Amino acid sequence: MLAAPRPGAGQVLAFYEHRVGAICKDAALMLMPWDDHLVHRGDGVFETIKWVDGRVYQLDEHLARMGRSGKAIGLTPPCPWERVREIVLELARCTGQANGLLRMLLGRGPGGFGIDPWECPEPSLYVAAYAYKPKPAEFYEKGVSAFRTSIPAKQSYLATIKSIDYLPNVLMRQEAKAKGKDFPICFDQEGYLAEGATENIALVDAEGCITVPKLHNALSGTTLLRALELAAPERPHCYKSITEDDIYAAKELLVLGTTSQCISVVEYNSRPVGDGKVGPVSRRLKELLAQDVVKSGVPL
Repeated sequence: MLAAPRPGAGQVLAFYEHRVGAICKDAALMLMPWDDHLVHRGDGVFETIKWVDGRVYQLDEHLARMGRSGKAIGLTPPCPWERVREIVLELARCTGQANGLLRMLLGRGPGGFGIDPWECPEPSLYVAAYAYKPKPAEFYEKGVSAFRTSIPAKQSYLATIKSIDYLPNVLMRQEAKAKGKDFPICFDQEGYLAEGATENIALVDAEGCITVPKLHNALSGTTLLRALELAAPERPHCYKSITEDDIYAAKELLVLGTTSQCISVVEYNSRPVGDGKVGPVSRRLKELLAQDVVKSGVPL
């Protein structure tokens, strides 16, 4: 098993497994029990957290959201949340890297191959630290393309839980690659904008208001919510049901997420968004988020 091929091993910086209670740096040992319901039932939740220049960004917000997701499916970590927070910081610190990403996995735990969650005596907790290289400035200056994916938005009760089951999201990415586009965007059954594969989507309307879809069929993104909070003194925002026509009429279309920060979509469905160039709101939100990492990030 240890000698088996391990694609991506070079990206793994360190990881923690609750059953062992220790941090390890050998990617060959990053093994998960096959009978963990997290694996064969998708019975679990996750979060992705980044640290930049030695500062962990929105740590408590991510932990709080994981707590809400876990509560929604009756799942709590095998140790207090305060200890989970300590583990995350210890793990990032031990890598010795200035930048990185953390993947937190909270599962029902090992115990069997059935569907009954009660066969798992204790929840599982896995945290991995892996390489992260922030995108260069020119990436943001160029802008990206997006399209309406054929994959529908998740049902509301699932969309608001950051569960392990990301098959629809995977299919969205798969379709984007097949079409040669950067970002897929899904809509709900009523034809309203929901979200991207792993990002929130917002637009800037003709009046300059940052307009966000009602988050019924989309995850409440930590980056989205923080960006709106930071921009509030300068620019208004609102939540509404957004149609595709609203996107065609928008001045800017924004992609917001943990790793992407804020990216400007300059082409949607092969049509230019606004003037087809990266807009001022996108630039400003990216700037505010970068400043906020320095101001509010938890130092290692």
